[in-house]
Amino acid sequence: MCGIAGTYRWPDGKVVTDRLTDTLAHRGPDGAGRYNHPVGDGEVHLGHRRLSIIDLSETGAQPMVKDGLALTYNGELYNAPELRAELTAAGVGFRGTSDTEVLLEAWRRWGTDCLPRLRGMFALGVFDERTGELVLARDQLGIKPLFLLRRGEGLVFASELKALATATGGKLEVDHAALVASLLYYWVPDTRCAYRDAEKLPPGSWLRCRPDGRVERGRYWNLKDVAAEGRERARAGDLPDLAAIVEESTRQHLLSDVPVATFLSGGLDSSYLTALAARHRPGISAYTIGFRAEDAKFEAMPDDLRYARQVAQRFGVDLHEIEIAPNVLDLLPEMTYHLDEPIGDPAAINTFLICSAAREAGVKVMLSGMGADELFAGYRKHLANLIALRYQRVPRPLRRGVSRAVDRLPVATARRGYRSVRFAKRFLSFADLPEETAFRRSYTMYDRDELLALIDPDLAGTVDDVLTEHADIYRDNELDDFVNRMCLADSRMFLPGLNLAYTDRSSMAASTEVRVPYVDVEVVKAAFAVPGERKIAGRQGKAFLKEAATSVLPREIVYRPKGLFSAPLRAWMSRDLAPLVREVVHDGVLVSSGILRRDALARMVAEDAAGQRDFSKHLWHVLTLEYWYRGATSGSGQSTR
Repeated sequence: MCGIAGTYRWPDGKVVTDRLTDTLAHRGPDGAGRYNHPVGDGEVHLGHRRLSIIDLSETGAQPMVKDGLALTYNGELYNAPELRAELTAAGVGFRGTSDTEVLLEAWRRWGTDCLPRLRGMFALGVFDERTGELVLARDQLGIKPLFLLRRGEGLVFASELKALATATGGKLEVDHAALVASLLYYWVPDTRCAYRDAEKLPPGSWLRCRPDGRVERGRYWNLKDVAAEGRERARAGDLPDLAAIVEESTRQHLLSDVPVATFLSGGLDSSYLTALAARHRPGISAYTIGFRAEDAKFEAMPDDLRYARQVAQRFGVDLHEIEIAPNVLDLLPEMTYHLDEPIGDPAAINTFLICSAAREAGVKVMLSGMGADELFAGYRKHLANLIALRYQRVPRPLRRGVSRAVDRLPVATARRGYRSVRFAKRFLSFADLPEETAFRRSYTMYDRDELLALIDPDLAGTVDDVLTEHADIYRDNELDDFVNRMCLADSRMFLPGLNLAYTDRSSMAASTEVRVPYVDVEVVKAAFAVPGERKIAGRQGKAFLKEAATSVLPREIVYRPKGLFSAPLRAWMSRDLAPLVREVVHDGVLVSSGILRRDALARMVAEDAAGQRDFSKHLWHVLTLEYWYRGATSGSGQSTR
């Protein structure tokens, strides 16, 4: 796990690459490396910051140069031992034990055809001294990030967007359409980038730069095709042995020359992985979080700690408990800087604080249960959208009466919040809508009219562009299964755009590697071979995964109420952050520049304060967007800290 950067036929390539690489120092505090070579009428420069996980010696250092190939690579290959054995049998000699050298030799033998053979997470740049070609590639599911910028025949790339901004002297222009998208989703979709001209290399794809200025792109893995193949398996009744597949993935994700620990929330996903990891690494450490009692009560949060303790005791896990009581006024701008783009999910704070605590204890690698909800239909929105289909059969007059009654209920009083009322209001906001629109509204922040009322009228056209993009991605499939259509949309948008993005950026800010065994190509293939009625059975989400987990976990853990890897936002917004919210609404840069409308924001604050509507998540995202935009427009290309 590392930070990678480089330039290809870029003016002042050495200086720029040095600047890029230095900006990524937190991603790799264990070492740094540079490489350069002539190419055409210019040069290629590769940079690397190393977090040593496998082969801690200098034989694993990067950029790795061997027999005319140079590689800078960020990630882990969990099937490196198998690939090494195959290459060795073919006569390849190895100098060390790193997966980096395995990747370099696989590239030499198979070129881009090696990419679908890789099982892991990665972003890479490989330069061939013989042809003068540079190829960039990103893993199948978008676990690892890769940002790039093209100007003329030159290209610059890096693991983080802030590095590109730094390299260009803060002269990148904000893409206002991406900001509108972030308001809708509270994150920037993987198809968009917060700066114009910059882009994210799509998951499962590669880009080749040639010395004559030509650029080629290719896709080697497509989630849509995997889902279609899974549909055929499901039709044939070929159900996967999910328990065996998840256990194998977990075992492979433990590959490391340094200690590995787990996130343990006490929920199904992390408990299952922790129990499996403990089979192969007895006495493994796990980290869990709790909140201040008054915050948890105000938010009506479930008591996850007792479940985490139960799992730890049962499986002999060394549990570390961390109370989340941050100084959010200080942490908000720091997290905005590290997250690179405006991301309004406070779970990023939890990840950062857990990883920081683990790193202080000497742990560099953590396993996370990320991805199981998207793949196996575990979010409340999945069940809610199914219930909405039945709700639409209720006579319309009765539905109108229910809606009016719920609308009058408060979501909070001065002393506590009411989660059931929040859920009911959320459900009724989309229950009458068509499938794609309802699914979008079940997890996004605003409907079309609310978003139009919030932003500069000159940006109105971008709203329809963003909504159309969601519709196009949601409908781009051959599935006849509603549940799997939702899972596919989540795996293409929600997972890489939000969850994998904040996990990578907030963990690497703490110089810690987070691995995601559910977001594995074999687990994903298995997930889409499971029909929707086996994923949601009755009112049980993730039913098929739960069946698999019962072979390891007690039923009390498997079938406990779903927890939330989130934060007590309502408590924070009503106390710690209330003065900052008022400042941003009345005098913030977004309002003074006209991007957001003061009257619409003021209405949100008033309704939230009165307890009639829950706008805590909306206002938190406005704060993250404000801090990000201040930094992006300050000329430094970085968020204020």
